[in-house]
Amino acid sequence: MGTRRRAAGHPALDDVSKAIVEQLQEDGRRPYATIGKAIGLSEAAVRQRVQRLTDSGVMQIVAVTDPLQVGFTRQAMIGLRCEGNLSLVADALAALPEVDYVVITAGGFDLLCEVVCEDDDHLLEVLNQKIRSLPGVRTTETFVYLKLRKQLYNWGTR
Repeated sequence: MGTRRRAAGHPALDDVSKAIVEQLQEDGRRPYATIGKAIGLSEAAVRQRVQRLTDSGVMQIVAVTDPLQVGFTRQAMIGLRCEGNLSLVADALAALPEVDYVVITAGGFDLLCEVVCEDDDHLLEVLNQKIRSLPGVRTTETFVYLKLRKQLYNWGTR
């Protein structure tokens, strides 16, 4: 059985921090006192740990909406083939308000990004005027979402 290695520069979470993360992944509004009872810490200790985890960038606590319910009827994943510095293109994509996910990849695409748009006209505008015009972008391929079947944020801390 192989062992999993930590990424360089990333501290390992102790079991208590992992338990807090998992509690909050189940319910991001769970009170600190409830979390403390579940894992054997005081409310103040949980509050301190959560603050350290968010300050260090290990986790963030956000509200996740259903895009359809808030007026964004078109989502798509866009694969980009690029030339030059991928980090520069990725940073430019990440700065676009319609883009909610950017990853540098290996394989058929250099970058993948997810966009959330109001409708098809908005998607076309984002593609033509914002993404395809970025320096370094050679080609794009768009995968329009027809129906979202699963999207979870509770994968735990393993």
